[in-house]
Amino acid sequence: MTHFPVDAPKMKVIKAFELLGFSLVKEREHIALIRENPDGTRTPLTLPNHSKIKGSTLRTICTQAGIPREEFLRAYQNV
Repeated sequence: MTHFPVDAPKMKVIKAFELLGFSLVKEREHIALIRENPDGTRTPLTLPNHSKIKGSTLRTICTQAGIPREEFLRAYQNV
């Protein structure tokens, strides 16, 4: 099983989420992203605005947003 990156660069993480259908809303103390779902609902996502994002933080964010581990890791590797 592939592991989450330990210290992932912020821009690479944002690009991975963009590949998963999220778009950047704002970037200040935190980074806000949102995805429009086919059923008309929206999935919000909030990241800390740090230069490196910890693996444990990424795991928690993916779990809260309902993104499967392997789906995120595929997108992250394709960036």
